[in-house]
Amino acid sequence: MKTPMKTNDLIASLTHRAEAAPAPEAAPILLRSLAAGLPALVLLLLALGLRADLAAAITAPQLWHKFLLPPAIAATAALAALRLMRPEARLGALAPLLLALLAAGTLPGLWRLAHLPSEAMAPAVMGKTAPQCLVFLVGLAAIPIVTALSGLRAGASTRPGLSGGLAGLACAATAASGYALHCPEDDPVFFAIWYMGALVLCTLAGLMLGRRRLAW
Repeated sequence: MKTPMKTNDLIASLTHRAEAAPAPEAAPILLRSLAAGLPALVLLLLALGLRADLAAAITAPQLWHKFLLPPAIAATAALAALRLMRPEARLGALAPLLLALLAAGTLPGLWRLAHLPSEAMAPAVMGKTAPQCLVFLVGLAAIPIVTALSGLRAGASTRPGLSGGLAGLACAATAASGYALHCPEDDPVFFAIWYMGALVLCTLAGLMLGRRRLAW
């Protein structure tokens, strides 16, 4: 008579099978997620227009936080989410790199805010488009997050919440990369509050959805 398989043995067996299976294709997952948000971004930019000084702004060294950080965060978070598709995978160097990028987007703005005179704080924080910025960034990331989570289901992440959070972060940072082509707000304070705030919201949304949709 066969001995009933213990729970730990079953988990180990499933993990071994998942590890032995061919790796899910990463490129289609990324392409589907990007394509999901592209129509909305194109329509938004057609409606609002590109910023008039875009060429000069992109090459301005002082605006590195706005035009370089979002794509760097998006790429790093996406690679981390794809890596976790393997059971028991580790993020390795991607974890400290991602934390460093997030700190670079937040700390300079908060430092500047702490040293502004009181009468200059509100204009720096709110700018002229604060509510619009948050709504558009979260809205542009919504469909790509759902698409990314559907793609990640092809894997077998043993940390579904983290995988979902990374997917949310990657999609929000991609949306920020596109929205920055229109946004006239260049203050690091505005970026730290609204751009990074949108990234946090989408990361939390991805984390909660990932726990439901990516769980074994």
